[in-house]
Amino acid sequence: MSGHKGDDSPEAARNVLVVDDDTHILEVMEARLESAGFHVVTATSGKQALEIMQSQPVDLMISDIRMPGIGGIELLKEALAVQPQLPVILLTAYGTIPDAVHSVKSGALDYITKPFDGRALIHKVSEILQQHSPVEPGMASSRSAQAHPDQISLSGLSAVMNELQSVIERIAPSDVNVLLLGESGVGKERIARLIHHLGPRRERPFVVVDCGATPTGLLESELFGHVRGSFTHAVRDKKGLIEAAEGGTLLLDEVGNISPEMQVRLLRFLEDRKIRKIGDIREIPVDCRVIAATNTDLPAEVEAGNFRQDLYYRLRVVTLKIPPLRQRKEDIPLLAKHFAEAFSKKQGTPPVKLPKDVVHWLQEYPWPGNVRELKNALEAGIVLCRDNTLRIGDLQLAGLPLRAPGTAAADKGRSLSLDDSERNAILRALKESGWVQKDAAQLLGISRRALHYKIKKYGIDFSGRKAGLLDVPSES
Repeated sequence: MSGHKGDDSPEAARNVLVVDDDTHILEVMEARLESAGFHVVTATSGKQALEIMQSQPVDLMISDIRMPGIGGIELLKEALAVQPQLPVILLTAYGTIPDAVHSVKSGALDYITKPFDGRALIHKVSEILQQHSPVEPGMASSRSAQAHPDQISLSGLSAVMNELQSVIERIAPSDVNVLLLGESGVGKERIARLIHHLGPRRERPFVVVDCGATPTGLLESELFGHVRGSFTHAVRDKKGLIEAAEGGTLLLDEVGNISPEMQVRLLRFLEDRKIRKIGDIREIPVDCRVIAATNTDLPAEVEAGNFRQDLYYRLRVVTLKIPPLRQRKEDIPLLAKHFAEAFSKKQGTPPVKLPKDVVHWLQEYPWPGNVRELKNALEAGIVLCRDNTLRIGDLQLAGLPLRAPGTAAADKGRSLSLDDSERNAILRALKESGWVQKDAAQLLGISRRALHYKIKKYGIDFSGRKAGLLDVPSES
């Protein structure tokens, strides 16, 4: 563990914690950051990093994802429980981008692939620290919504999204529970952050609980925390994410996935606003706003007996339905321009040009993965494009034939509905992935649960796949 003070740099008092089990990486990053005037503290394990956070202020943490013991994702969650405002950058090896995507979904602000460019590292750290004021360990404040209000506004989009913004502005000042419904990738977390940013709790933490990705056995500890010795691996007291949201907003993402047992515990918290950590007899009052989000049909789950009706009514004081991207095509040009400018800026290049035929193609594509899929496709396209101009062939979309719609070759003289296009996209992704649903969902940029729902929706029968009986649209 080491540290160094810069002299008169604006970032001289900003503390950067670097965590990696590779001492060579630590030395390189320490030298780079110190040369830019940052105060650097290093740790060779997640456990050591958490001990450092308990003993001194940390303004930003950079951590490797793959480490023995406490890995980067687990460290990220532990660190944000201690200091919810803390900006975190995770390091991932080139070629393991899914790890990085999962890290951002888990709460990391950004990621860097190894090997990294030293100048890009300094620029990223400086930019992030300029947007985050120093905080003391354990102090909770908003981590993101306040910093980028221009990135979460819905103004200027379609009529339905402008109407949604109007409703959000009316409910934001209150503390009512909000239920966000919509397909995977439509931007439910973005809406939740906007509600938080426009409300009186904007200076306090915005905490996301991924109920869909967290194993059932760990979710109770993640939400409510535990005391040391309460179970085998409970080597220290842990603050739960509900408690970490004190004074702020708690987003229960994919709340439809929680177990019946957790539904009971969550209902109890919503009724009396108190929590009891695992292994503790004391109750702790927590004041936070609760927003829940899901892509499942909760009324149907209630009717089927899979989701408690009383919990559903508690969560849905106000319900907001976010329409899929295919139902608001007029938003696509503005979103595409926004993402293209953002990624061009990130790459340090002039804004990429979006020709009219490409924009038209983007508006015709069904986007089963919604805004998230559009964002990912444009990022890939900007990396692959030549002459600073995006072309249809630069987009990477589930191995589909990438032609401008309306041509004879693309349409074969027949008109497809949006449902037909989406079904064809799913069939081609399944074929491309060897009929492995997990891989097909990844190609489409949607969750496995969402893909399973769409397979049932379109009546796609797997029984004939080996015999080649499925009607998979030709790619020629």
